[in-house]
Amino acid sequence: MNLLTAKELTKHYTDKELFTGADFSIEEKDKVGIVGINGTGKSTLLRILAGVEEPDEGEVVRGNKVYVRYLPQNPEFPKGMTIYDYVVTANKTEDNEWSIAGDSKAMLNQMGFLDENEVIDHLSGGQKKKVALAAALMAPCDILLLDEPTNHLNSDMILWLEQTLIRRKGALVMVTHDRYFLDRVCNRIVEIDKGKLYNYQTNFEGFLEAKAAREDMELATYQKNKNILRIELEWMKRGARARSTKQKAHIQRYEELKNTTKAPVQNGKVEVNTVSSRLGKKTLELEHISKGFGGRELIHDFSYAFRRQDRIGFVGANGCGKTTMMKMIMGIEEPDEGQVILGPTVKLGYFSQENESLDPSQRVIDYIRDTAEYVKTEDGMVSASVMLERFLFDATLQYSLIGKLSGGEKRRLYLLKVLMEAPNILILDEPTNDLDIQTLAILEDYLEKFPGILITVSHDRYFLDKVVDRIFAFETGGFLRQYEGGYSDYLEAKKQWEEPEITVKTKKDASEKTEKVRQKKLKFTWQEQKDYETIEAVIAGIEDHIAELDRQINLSATDFVKLGKLTQEKEEQEALLDEKMERYLYLTDLAEQIEAQKNVK
Repeated sequence: MNLLTAKELTKHYTDKELFTGADFSIEEKDKVGIVGINGTGKSTLLRILAGVEEPDEGEVVRGNKVYVRYLPQNPEFPKGMTIYDYVVTANKTEDNEWSIAGDSKAMLNQMGFLDENEVIDHLSGGQKKKVALAAALMAPCDILLLDEPTNHLNSDMILWLEQTLIRRKGALVMVTHDRYFLDRVCNRIVEIDKGKLYNYQTNFEGFLEAKAAREDMELATYQKNKNILRIELEWMKRGARARSTKQKAHIQRYEELKNTTKAPVQNGKVEVNTVSSRLGKKTLELEHISKGFGGRELIHDFSYAFRRQDRIGFVGANGCGKTTMMKMIMGIEEPDEGQVILGPTVKLGYFSQENESLDPSQRVIDYIRDTAEYVKTEDGMVSASVMLERFLFDATLQYSLIGKLSGGEKRRLYLLKVLMEAPNILILDEPTNDLDIQTLAILEDYLEKFPGILITVSHDRYFLDKVVDRIFAFETGGFLRQYEGGYSDYLEAKKQWEEPEITVKTKKDASEKTEKVRQKKLKFTWQEQKDYETIEAVIAGIEDHIAELDRQINLSATDFVKLGKLTQEKEEQEALLDEKMERYLYLTDLAEQIEAQKNVK
């Protein structure tokens, strides 16, 4: 059943056209994810569907008695209102006035609020988002509109929200950058691209495949028209007589082709070549760091010496101390105990969760020029203007005021400034908040090539899987536990640590006894011990071999027989490297579990 239809929507923002003649509809069981680069109008489309904002042209038609609930990206709350009062006030009706109190308390309990009478003004950004979510999820509505619902939420809360929305029966439309979340919750993706809306009846993985096919088709059509145009041009150059009807038609066809054959505009992509300073042997060391607030110890006696090219992720619940850790590394806050030791060549780059204060009256290009007029990249010296273009700020946007940018565009601009400072230790606190998926994909590729140290706090599971190879998880009492691999590896290892002790009941001599099933003592086999001692050297040897094959391939570009053999050998070595890396991860994880067993009394 159709719930809502938007017809011929057109919307401009200042001097920028967001979409033109766009059609959109919502069916009863739709779970729609809206995607597109920052500034294309995703949040604007949600506000139009919610009736909060009007389109310049077109109309939105709702079905009879169709109720819509909208959660904005940055919800506002009345001053001095408590969590409980806000949720109740937002959802109380004549039909539920007897049940709303109990339902509200149950929802807040599910979301982890211990004190429902706490004033919202005192809450962190993540906790405020949870309050707004609680109110939105309780609302009896046919269509739920969510703008960046996962921003500021911790990983456990995101998993809970994911399952809640999957089970929800009503229609859902949301804007989010969380790719795992999109893939698991949505059955339809709508992309805003260059002022048009493209509909894909699939989840996020299917959307990526369909989008690639669409772009390939556009490119193929362009190439075909280009070839026809070349033939037509040759015909025109031969000086054909234009008197006959047939020849006039030929000329008309040429003119039409010339006007319509244009190269398909590629989706905006952020291009960033490596920008960093040299990092010496001595990098960054945290020595017995402890930190607490209000009688609560957030970080207890944590030590770690960062190695060059470390890729470290910090995870944990909201308010556990992750951002505090980043601020101590930056010197913004001092530890209660211990010290932060920086090497002489260290240059820190800090992408904070809150953003820095951006002057809305300053021009975009002046903001970047204040950092650097030119930066050194793999392509040589690159100007601030060119770097802005690579970050999707065209000539028009470069001379616009920062106050005219969308939230995501401001976030992207701030990220560029941090990279323009050429740090060799990059600290990213919730970098995925408000960045579009295309920007994130290119940022992830950049981080893979970044020659320095990466330290990040993030609740984005996909991002952590892609860019980190070691995770520190905050646990009770301010302790941090180390896990190897990305976020998915961390979850798997965490399950093993938290495995409950199993008890079984057996009958013996007509009486019941409870016997504890003892965990089998872990130890290396002879082969595992041998592999553990040598595998790092084996991996290094394979990587050197692949590098040598790459060199030989470049030298053999014209010798196709040799090139084929070298390419095949490289594929075999890469497959072997994948196999050895999997073995390495298994062995290091097993070694840690064996060591942990020794410490258990």
